[in-house]
Amino acid sequence: MTLSKNENIKAKQKQINLPKILRQEIKENNKIIKWFYNIVMLLGGIGFLIVGISSYIGNNLIYFLDASEIIFFPQGITMCFYGTCGILFSINQISIILNGVGEGYNEFNKELNLMTIYRKGKQGKNSDINITYSLKDIEGIRIEIKNEYFNVKQNVFLRIKDKNDLPIIQLSNPIKISDLEKQASEIASFLNVPIKGY
Repeated sequence: MTLSKNENIKAKQKQINLPKILRQEIKENNKIIKWFYNIVMLLGGIGFLIVGISSYIGNNLIYFLDASEIIFFPQGITMCFYGTCGILFSINQISIILNGVGEGYNEFNKELNLMTIYRKGKQGKNSDINITYSLKDIEGIRIEIKNEYFNVKQNVFLRIKDKNDLPIIQLSNPIKISDLEKQASEIASFLNVPIKGY
């Protein structure tokens, strides 16, 4: 069966109009919840530290944080320790949210025949992750779903020729399986590679 001249022209036009670049933005989920938890932890840590210091000096630094019945050793020291840990941990987590650590993109460029996986690091450009492979090296897409007690992990991997599978989508907060499959099938369809199951 041969195509007519008009059909050949239409087929070529269709190929020309196909997208040459697929780019998936990777964003942090549940930022509002993380902001809430870390601010609560920060305030709690400050409260613990103030009570611990108040127990040491024998006066309440803040009137509504009563430390009159707390003995500095061992209770006050313990509160200072936990307060300091809470403050440092929450500040670290807030800085991660502000800097967008772990965010980035997956880009598949047919014009350059290149795949780029980029993730932002914490300490600037030197810690950023930037991985590139030729599109010809991609053999398929693999979906992985793990149920570990109360923790569900959903991952999408690229199967790279002669390399370990490369994770491109990692979800700690589960989404519908159909949505995960949709993201994976979008990549597989664009690259014209198979999807391998769970």
